[in-house]
Amino acid sequence: MKTAAGYLSFFTVALALGVASSPARANGLDVLEEFLRSAKTGRAEFTQVVTAPVKDGQTARTKTSSGTFEFQRPGRFRFAYSKPFAQVIVADGKTLWLHDVDLNQVTVRQQAQALGATPAAILASASSIQALQADFTLTAAPDAEGLQWATATPKAKDGQVQSVKVGFRGKELAALDILDSFGQRSRLTFSKVELNPQLPAGAFDFKTPTGADVLRQ
Repeated sequence: MKTAAGYLSFFTVALALGVASSPARANGLDVLEEFLRSAKTGRAEFTQVVTAPVKDGQTARTKTSSGTFEFQRPGRFRFAYSKPFAQVIVADGKTLWLHDVDLNQVTVRQQAQALGATPAAILASASSIQALQADFTLTAAPDAEGLQWATATPKAKDGQVQSVKVGFRGKELAALDILDSFGQRSRLTFSKVELNPQLPAGAFDFKTPTGADVLRQ
């Protein structure tokens, strides 16, 4: 699951957490547009299930993790994984930090280079549908599982992500479905969603723990 969390950090979601009520006939792309416009801050709990590509004669292998997420648009977010391993991913607007608590190791990257056409750009960075269209081709997907869906396909063909589907239930972000370039699927399901809460000062500050190994990329 650490691999999945690390992958999340370098593609990585924040996630905005809800949207204002949309017209009855609105599709998933309409809801995504309103979400980008109205969700300035947010927080939620999440469960992430990563499914490896199925090989001949094998059953699907999955790994599950869970934690909390906060964001402040534009470009600030925190994923705090609690199970099965403690891991923290923080974007402070300039730098992306990944802290593996068990290893006491911190990986540091420039945020602008690390995010790009990633789920994190959809959830926490882009402030409008027009900004998102610089890096993604956006389409409305058919309703499924009781959710309205929008699909974002990166325009760059050499990235880690093949496609991202964002699912909404009414006014709330409900799910994120990510297919990577190796055929691995990562599904994040959100609960206890709060839209535009007042987040504490320093919510996206990161201080390197004493004695941690620091890797700069």
